[in-house]
Amino acid sequence: MPTVNQLVRKGRRKLGKRTKAPALGITYNALKNVVRRGVSSPQKRGVCVQVKTMTPKKPNSALRKIARVRLTNGIEVTAYIPGEGHNLQEHSVVLLRGGRVKDLPGVRYHIVRGALDTGGVENRKQGRSKYGAKRSRAVKIAGIASDETSGTPTVSKTGKGAEEE
Repeated sequence: MPTVNQLVRKGRRKLGKRTKAPALGITYNALKNVVRRGVSSPQKRGVCVQVKTMTPKKPNSALRKIARVRLTNGIEVTAYIPGEGHNLQEHSVVLLRGGRVKDLPGVRYHIVRGALDTGGVENRKQGRSKYGAKRSRAVKIAGIASDETSGTPTVSKTGKGAEEE
């Protein structure tokens, strides 16, 4: 513990904030061969170097899908592939965002589903925007809904013209 005199002379040093996704804060200009730090990006593009599975930390048990990705700034990071099933291979171009996976050590990034070469999750009904899933093919026409059991369309009385009857 420092003395009062030492604190008067030197003072306490402020601890700088450490970023949780450092690879997103580095840009590389290949034409000028310049590396810039501090200008952070929300996402970065990269190419898959390796696609594999990884087992999580102690209380959990699974085979989590991950990919080693070489970003446009030259840094190689490990990223998690969210959702059930994926179409990523070795040279797939992917979009990365920040966000760690708590039970996978060293995984600080997520791959954005439905962007670039990454397909969306098939047959996903809820939380579709997070997994790049399109809306299902069930077309709902205003005023007409299909009967679940027989498949025949039934006209509802709540649409336009219901007041006239």
